[in-house]
Amino acid sequence: MSENEEDLPREQSDSTKKKKKKKEKQSAKKKKKNGEKGEEEKCKEEEEEEVKEEEKNSEGVLLRGIFKVGKKSHDVLLTRTRLTWIPIIPENPTDETSVPQPGVLLLQDVYAVKVKRRRAAGQQSGGAVLGVALFCCKRRGRRLEGDTLHLHNASTEHTHIWYNTLKELITGPSTRPRYLKVFINPCSHKKDAVHIYREHVAPLFKMADVRTDITVTEKKGHALSVMKECKLDGYDGVVCVGGDGSVAELCHALVFRAQLDAGSPEKPVTAVLPLGIIPAGSTDVVSCSVHGVRDPVTAALHIVLGHLQQVDMCSFSSLGQLVHFGFSAMFGFGGQCLARAEKKRWMSSTRRREYALVKTLARLRPEDCQLSFLPAKKTNRDKDSGSVDAEVEESWTTNQGLYLSISIMSVPCLSPHTPRGLAPNTSLTNGSAALIAVGNTSRSEFIKHLKRYGSSSGQFSFSFVETHDVSAVRIRPRSLVGWPEEEESEEEGESKTSPIIQSEASAFTLNIDGELVEIANEVLIRVHPRLITLYGEEVDEAESTVSCSCI
Repeated sequence: MSENEEDLPREQSDSTKKKKKKKEKQSAKKKKKNGEKGEEEKCKEEEEEEVKEEEKNSEGVLLRGIFKVGKKSHDVLLTRTRLTWIPIIPENPTDETSVPQPGVLLLQDVYAVKVKRRRAAGQQSGGAVLGVALFCCKRRGRRLEGDTLHLHNASTEHTHIWYNTLKELITGPSTRPRYLKVFINPCSHKKDAVHIYREHVAPLFKMADVRTDITVTEKKGHALSVMKECKLDGYDGVVCVGGDGSVAELCHALVFRAQLDAGSPEKPVTAVLPLGIIPAGSTDVVSCSVHGVRDPVTAALHIVLGHLQQVDMCSFSSLGQLVHFGFSAMFGFGGQCLARAEKKRWMSSTRRREYALVKTLARLRPEDCQLSFLPAKKTNRDKDSGSVDAEVEESWTTNQGLYLSISIMSVPCLSPHTPRGLAPNTSLTNGSAALIAVGNTSRSEFIKHLKRYGSSSGQFSFSFVETHDVSAVRIRPRSLVGWPEEEESEEEGESKTSPIIQSEASAFTLNIDGELVEIANEVLIRVHPRLITLYGEEVDEAESTVSCSCI
């Protein structure tokens, strides 16, 4: 018998012992799993089980290979939905408790993949292959941040197989845009919209291979006029870089254009293209409502990853004629504040807002009007068009009286100033709007009501505040002639007889999404479910980073 043949039984015996030890380890793990454990251990074990399932289910694994992640070699597995990497650690008989922890990256969070190369200074192309880089997003609360996973492997063939497969997988989702129409308002807030786009948004679009057609708006209404005429067939979406006014104009333009294309001048038609909002304003309530934060990187990552959220909108009409599409409207205090702020455009946005707030509070006065509404629970809405049945028209509730403020909001209107929103009891897609009617009360009580918007709750727990979920609202001022203004100094440029804004005496003002709108007669606001699609995800509360000390 040869030496090798003698060694064979001994090797088989060692192999049997190893298998026995392995079974004992697995048995010990199962016992440990069935015992008392913390949540963290359970999560780790669940991840391990998922990895094992993918290993067993060979048809689910598209690629498997060895890459260096950091300084260690890893066994990397790719399926259609995720990338998993497990450290390769030599078996150590003295350390039976050492279990390598896998890393997992969902492909839905990857927006770009590139081949890594070593290049000399000034070299623009070519170079030795180093591996693959995956550009992805990670979440930090409401924020999305860019991150990169580097997979190192010097094999050109191996790297290109992985690159091509990954590229195919991440470009597959149809909601991810490839060509966007971008509107930039250079005059919004601090006039840094162009800088925000170039520094924070354009690099992400370029990395994700998203082409853009950019229009820098020159005046109010410019975006609307472009949207009426341009061909939309080649675009996958529209992007707005600006404040609430710019957003309102483009949302109105998208729905109005859909009406024109469908030949439906009276019935609202769902917008064909989604809108991405890059916040560059002073409050950015619509952006905060779909992102949770005023952060251009978060907004841009929602766009390149194709995160879509259908959103309810309102139509504003008077005497049967459409005035505007939008998300919110404020009559009374909100309209008066905006009217005063518009007269001080030379001030910074923060100073202008605080001046208008203090001035309007000092001259607080109610509006005498008739308020009618259709409760949402009594309506029979068509989810596609938001139409209301004829029989429901008889169920209007009508009140006549003095109101300091009337607000109608189809979205929560989150902002850093009001983290839970001006209308915390509504959502983006519940098919209704929040009606908040503030009756006549003292200035001190009204200020208490306003202050509570900055806290967690309690803004509606006053006897003079009533709220309703509605599908339609009608506001009819008893007298459409403006109340006389109290005397103001010559330095402020306002006479004692001037109205809040310079306009016809028969008009009253509405604050529609931060834009001042004058209407000569009663206004009808109707909710239209899921009328537009925005890039983003619905959130319950916004990140609070700003506080106002003016009241």
